[in-house]
Amino acid sequence: SREQPIFSTRAHVFQIDPNTKKNWVPTSKHAVTVSYFYDSTRNVYRIISLDGSKAIINSTITPNMTFTKTSQKFGQWADSRANTVYGLGFSSEHHLSKFVDKFQEFKEAARLAKEKSQEKMELASTPSQESAGGDIQSPLTPESINGTDDERATPEVTQNSEPRAEPTQNALSFTH
Repeated sequence: SREQPIFSTRAHVFQIDPNTKKNWVPTSKHAVTVSYFYDSTRNVYRIISLDGSKAIINSTITPNMTFTKTSQKFGQWADSRANTVYGLGFSSEHHLSKFVDKFQEFKEAARLAKEKSQEKMELASTPSQESAGGDIQSPLTPESINGTDDERATPEVTQNSEPRAEPTQNALSFTH
């Protein structure tokens, strides 16, 4: 199933000149559709823009990205993965501010998704976290109670002495 765009707008797309890192190079000859997509399999938000069949923007929104308005109709953001800066020129200030709103919204969603996935990772690494309360303590208690090897030895001795007590009683009862 194709991902559905959550929000689409039209803008002129630019990329920073990789050589000078100063000049903007237009990557679309005319205004193209720029869309936010939600990728449910990876749980990420992306900004995608196609010029014909060529993706001129394919940028995954990360929590540390910032979108900067550099003029009333122009904004930019740096994509460290793509190692570039994207620029968007809008037909009106309204279109730009709407895009910025969505950027903030999905950036926040990306932050929450990242926190969730980190929690999931932590859950996966500790055994049976979701099950009964006792299970959560059990992996922790031996270490937390018996800090050193000496201390750890003592409970085992007491445990061993209990079973040992039974056979001696049994032995006694047999002799009688």
